[in-house]
Amino acid sequence: MLLAATAAALLWANSSWRGSYTRLFETQITVGAGSFALSKTLVHWINDGLMSIFFFVAGLEIKREIMAGELRSPKRAALPVSAALGGMVAPAAIYAALNHGTPLARGWGIPMATDIAFAVGILALAGSRVPTSLKVFLTALAIVDDIGAVIVIAFFYSGAVALATLAGGAALLMLSVAASRAGVRSPLVYALIGACVWLAFLKSGVHATVAGVLLALTIPAARRMDTDAFVARGRAALACFENGPADSARDLESEREAAVIELEQACEAVQTPLQRMEWALHPWVSYVIMPAFALANAGVTLSGASASLASGAPIGVALGLVIGKPLGVTLFAWLAVRARLAEMPSDVRWAQLHGAGWLAGIGFTMSLFIGGLAFEHAAVLAGTKAAILASSVVAGVVGFAILRRAGS
Repeated sequence: MLLAATAAALLWANSSWRGSYTRLFETQITVGAGSFALSKTLVHWINDGLMSIFFFVAGLEIKREIMAGELRSPKRAALPVSAALGGMVAPAAIYAALNHGTPLARGWGIPMATDIAFAVGILALAGSRVPTSLKVFLTALAIVDDIGAVIVIAFFYSGAVALATLAGGAALLMLSVAASRAGVRSPLVYALIGACVWLAFLKSGVHATVAGVLLALTIPAARRMDTDAFVARGRAALACFENGPADSARDLESEREAAVIELEQACEAVQTPLQRMEWALHPWVSYVIMPAFALANAGVTLSGASASLASGAPIGVALGLVIGKPLGVTLFAWLAVRARLAEMPSDVRWAQLHGAGWLAGIGFTMSLFIGGLAFEHAAVLAGTKAAILASSVVAGVVGFAILRRAGS
């Protein structure tokens, strides 16, 4: 879906219909009325609105990994955390060194990002050649990378902060925490609070997508029912359904309907609200929001981008993604293992880890997003986007080739 949307955007933006591409995403859309109206272009609704849901799901994944995944144990987390830090520091340092003292220095955060969807997707294409522990490593690395990206966006790519409005957003987050502590599990409650938090952050000057991650961290992650209780309650409900009267529409309004409702309630009780929201939103993020983002942001006019490709920003982004990422990931992972801060999985070779480091150089979604925050000049942004797309392709192809060869 992402590849198709990206290809469509590039073809559309470089065709004779490119004017319609620009007009579509610059269409002004107003929500509300009078003094309570919010008016933004379509591309801003996608980048500031829909992408907040993307960051909310990323926040749910972060919380799940910290509480029950690879990041819950310091010893297990040490390797992907160290690799992720290297994968952020090295690209940013390369970019900053090339653009120090120029207005383009603001783009240092662009090559820090990893697109988890593309990286893990290409890793999956290698099939059985890739051990499961390497897939877990890359996923955990990308999650830590997302944490770093959110911090960078919040502190370095937000505007002037309106403290009173931000305080209102913080108060709403505390309300969400209180609801979680009180045992509120309805997604609707958190959706209503989340919409208000998003609006407060949008008006405060802190980028609205940060609200999505912060809200996700307040979502309850505890079950109301343990496994044994669920099994007992589920068996009782199924037995009641099986032993009910002969199947008919009327019967399903009585004993069997009660059994179905009982089983449904048990299923909800054994799941955490965090799990339910993540599973419900993940298809929308994967198949609607991310392709829509790619379609709206990957439409680079190549004739306009070529003029700025030799400037410091595209070069810094390209070198950061295809040199800084694999170098930083591999070097910091090696140093962590060497210093006995982390352990290398027994079924993973260093060549395979290096290949995963190349896949981390697929910036795409997050790099395009940060690029849009860093630069407003059309020519610079076009050149930067072209560099992101080209570098992501190179990183993906080289990473895949290394993994295939290392696993043979």
